[in-house]
Amino acid sequence: MKDARPTPGVIQPLAPGIRLLLAPNPSPMTHWGTNTYVLGEGAVTVLDPGPAIRAHYDAILAGLAPGERVARVLVSHAHLDHSPLARPLAEATGARVQAFGPPEAGRSPVMADLAARGLAAGGEGVEHGFTPDVQLEDGETLDIGNGRRLETIWTPGHFAGHLSFALDEVIFTGDHVMGWASTLISPPDGDLTAFLASCHRLAARRARLFLPGHGAPVTDPAARLDWLVAHRKSREAEILAALAKGPATPDGLARAIYADTPAALLPAAARNVFAHLIDLTTREITRPRPKLAADASFERIGD
Repeated sequence: MKDARPTPGVIQPLAPGIRLLLAPNPSPMTHWGTNTYVLGEGAVTVLDPGPAIRAHYDAILAGLAPGERVARVLVSHAHLDHSPLARPLAEATGARVQAFGPPEAGRSPVMADLAARGLAAGGEGVEHGFTPDVQLEDGETLDIGNGRRLETIWTPGHFAGHLSFALDEVIFTGDHVMGWASTLISPPDGDLTAFLASCHRLAARRARLFLPGHGAPVTDPAARLDWLVAHRKSREAEILAALAKGPATPDGLARAIYADTPAALLPAAARNVFAHLIDLTTREITRPRPKLAADASFERIGD
C-alpha cells in the first residue's frame, strides 16, 4: 500500500491475515476513502465495513476466498464513513456487530453536559441509530483464528467511543491517528483532553505499524504521535497568545488564528478552537464567561 492509492473494490493483502478493501468514498474528510480491513482466514473479522454504498458491500463479500465467511463485524466508531454497513453485513452473514457502544458512549462528564445543553456535532456525520450487538470494553481480547488475538484499546479523542485494535505489533487506529492529516476533534463527540491521553497511551505500546481508517499505513508510529501532540501544543500556544490580548470567543479566536483560511472553513476552525478551550478550562488555564459554551467569551486565568 505504502503511499500509492489502492483501487477501490479490489481486496488486497497487506500482511499475513490482514487484507484491505478501500471504499469508493473519497473526500476532503476521508482522503482516498474508508479503509475496510478483513482479518484472519476462514471465519474472518471485518473491521470498519464502511459507508452505506452497495458496491462496497458487494465487494466485501466478493473479496472473500471460497469457503470463507464473516464471523464478526468490528466498528471503530459510529461515523457515517465507518459504521453503516455493519448491520446489513451482519444480517446477511449471521455475524454480530461489536463496538464500544452507541454514539454517546464514553463521553466525559464535561462533554455529556455540553451535549445535554444542546451542543451538537459539527456535521461530521454520526450514525445516531448505531447500536452494536456486543459492547466491547477496553482491554478485551478477541480470537481471530490461527492462534492470533486482537486486543481492544479504548482511544477516545476523535470520538468518545473510539476503539483501536492491536494485532501483535500492528495497531488499527481508525481515525485517531492517520498519516495524511491531523485528527479532527469536534466537541461534544471530540475531546482534546482525551485525545492527548490516548496518544500517550498508544505511544507507550511502541507499535511497529499503524493501519488507519483512511490513507496509507503509518510506518513510524512514534514520530507521528509526537507530531500530533506537538501540533496540538502549537495550536494551544497560539490560542493563549491571542487571549493575552484580551478575552475572546471561539469564533473570534478562529478568525485571528486562521487568518488565511477560507471563510467557509472558519466554522470548523472555531470548533477546533473550542476543543482547545474546553481542555484549557478543564486544566484551569482559561475561564469561560458566563459558562462553558461554544459562544462563551474566554479569558486567561491570572491575566
